[in-house]
Amino acid sequence: MSVTDFDSRIGVFGSALGFLFFSLLAGLLVASLAVPSIIVVSRGANFTVGYFDSLPDYLTLDQQSQRNTIYANRDGQPVPIASIYDQNREVVGWDAISQYIKDATVAGEDRRFYQHGGVDLKSVVRAAVGNIVHKGITSGSSTIAMQLVKNTLIQRALQIEDPRIKKIAYQAAIDDTLNRKIREMKLAIGLEKRYSKKEILLGYLNIAGFGGTTYGVEAAAQKYFSVSAKDVTLPQAASLIAMVQQPNLRNLSSPTLYAANKVRRDFILGDMRDLGYITTTQFREAVATPIQPKLQGPSNGCLYASDAKFACDYAQRLVPTLDALGPTEAVRKVAWARGAYKIYLSIDLNQQDVAQQALNASAPATETRFALGASAVSVQPGTGRILVMAENKEFDNSGAGSGSTATAVNYNTDRNFGGSSGFATGSTYKIFTLTEWFQQGHTLSEVVDGTVRPFPMQSFKASCARFSGKPYSPKNDSPGEGGPWTIAAATNASVNVAFITMAQKLDLCRIRAAAMAMGVHRADGRPLDVYPSATIGTNEIAPLSMAGAIATIGANGTYCAPTIVDKVVGPDGKEASGQPRQCSKAMEPNIASTVAYALSGVMKVGTGRAGNPEDGVPIVGKTGTTNYADQNWLIGTTTKVALAVWVGNTDGGQRNLRHITLAGTNGYNTKFNIFRTTMRSLDTNPEYRGGAFPGPDPALVR
Repeated sequence: MSVTDFDSRIGVFGSALGFLFFSLLAGLLVASLAVPSIIVVSRGANFTVGYFDSLPDYLTLDQQSQRNTIYANRDGQPVPIASIYDQNREVVGWDAISQYIKDATVAGEDRRFYQHGGVDLKSVVRAAVGNIVHKGITSGSSTIAMQLVKNTLIQRALQIEDPRIKKIAYQAAIDDTLNRKIREMKLAIGLEKRYSKKEILLGYLNIAGFGGTTYGVEAAAQKYFSVSAKDVTLPQAASLIAMVQQPNLRNLSSPTLYAANKVRRDFILGDMRDLGYITTTQFREAVATPIQPKLQGPSNGCLYASDAKFACDYAQRLVPTLDALGPTEAVRKVAWARGAYKIYLSIDLNQQDVAQQALNASAPATETRFALGASAVSVQPGTGRILVMAENKEFDNSGAGSGSTATAVNYNTDRNFGGSSGFATGSTYKIFTLTEWFQQGHTLSEVVDGTVRPFPMQSFKASCARFSGKPYSPKNDSPGEGGPWTIAAATNASVNVAFITMAQKLDLCRIRAAAMAMGVHRADGRPLDVYPSATIGTNEIAPLSMAGAIATIGANGTYCAPTIVDKVVGPDGKEASGQPRQCSKAMEPNIASTVAYALSGVMKVGTGRAGNPEDGVPIVGKTGTTNYADQNWLIGTTTKVALAVWVGNTDGGQRNLRHITLAGTNGYNTKFNIFRTTMRSLDTNPEYRGGAFPGPDPALVR
């Protein structure tokens, strides 16, 4: 018979006889877990004690839900930056808990804990008499073992995925009924047979609730007194145990609850004195001690991360994809909720700090004339590891927000990972036309016409689309850019019409394919556009995607999908890989080296020169500016590190950054200042300092 069937049968005991039976049954259970043929009549229903044989008597002490911790790297060592949990709990061992806490628990919750076998007969009889008098269950007589059973069943219920079944199981675990008590008694007796008193008391102290989402005595000591459980004072220990019976009414989160806590605390201190755990002098001193919590601030979530909050949020959103947490998304979510995982990020906090300072200085979040956004994201060529993920706003996902200086939107990432719908990339997208140009055997020395003119839509080849309508009439960024241009010179000067002319000689769908091979996709999840205008950057893309794309050139044609989770350590202490390394050949090495050669001119004498750190490390890159200069980019790479910097308007407005001063300079130059400072710092780290690029394919140069 199931526990549910039993519950329906035992429900007949609502009268005084039922409560008397409760006390008698306790004695029988202690003497023997099966007493056949005893009949009790209540409200006209027969009940056989033999039915108790079908109740489960076996319960294991489960692994409890704990905090998850996210780490990043500082000075080459992992450091914790955030705790994320459903339940704020840190499971600790016996020696990590003060003897005051252990004694206070026994004194306050189960005076005969060390004498009984899971059920305290004296307490049961006393409670039964009181229940008969009040015609209801007003006293529970629960031992520590019984409370451990109850809490374990509650925790198991909370881990059930199906909402309906979860509700039923949770209600069964908390219902103040006779059937629940009897079930707890039998399970408690079984628990005492399998575990030592030390194990039971430790299990209880690690599972008990202390108000809100705080569970376990270690987390409670940290939250309410800012110390570890092994370091609490006598009155602090008693205050903690005073909470467990009514955690939401006696915790110390508010001065309005102090009085209720003190009443219970002092009662526990008296019991500790009576049992000989403390002296009368200790008792008097403790009772005279006022309630003086030292509360820790909120700590749950990336909002309270010590650093790299947007990177933390991005990593948290990736949790359902991590194989280390289980075979399916549903299993991973349950595992994460149970907690005790350690996730190690690839973020280099030293470099993160430099990028953040550069963003704060050049693109201040306090800008009020328009919605200024800016970001910097860096990845390693050949691995895809994300080293930096910063933006000019504070992270705030609280719902209340912090005004215009904060946001929950990660400007660096795609929308489905907490990002925006992306930003038009401007001329940075030209690297994909350049790539396809070389893949089709064209050279850097070829000459194209940069003269502004209309292009009939039918003049463009697109194997995956058809175009019609009015001619496309692109414009150059500056006057005087018409006439013939070599591809090398057109790349350095980023001449729009010259690149449209190049695209006219190619298949627009193959240009898109070149971009996709380098990991490029729209941030809003839609397919990349292939219209002629896409050639000069109308697709809205996340900076992380563009960083991964330019890193492909740094890796000589190998694209590696950006990753931020290096490894995961599970609750069992075993280490597992984080995000899988996903690398593929995006182009042949001779194509990549020739693209790099062409883009080196951009950083030496072209539009990107102002962003060149000029620190002796070879660098290649490409600028990007939309028609109204409301979105501005610089992406670049060495052989060891790639960086994408974006500065723009986040509310859809067309505020031209060339016509506004930011931090003492023209807004158009902001991207250069952020890029130069961040890249120079990356280059100073020997691990990230790049070398010479492979030489270009001579056949593609001449």
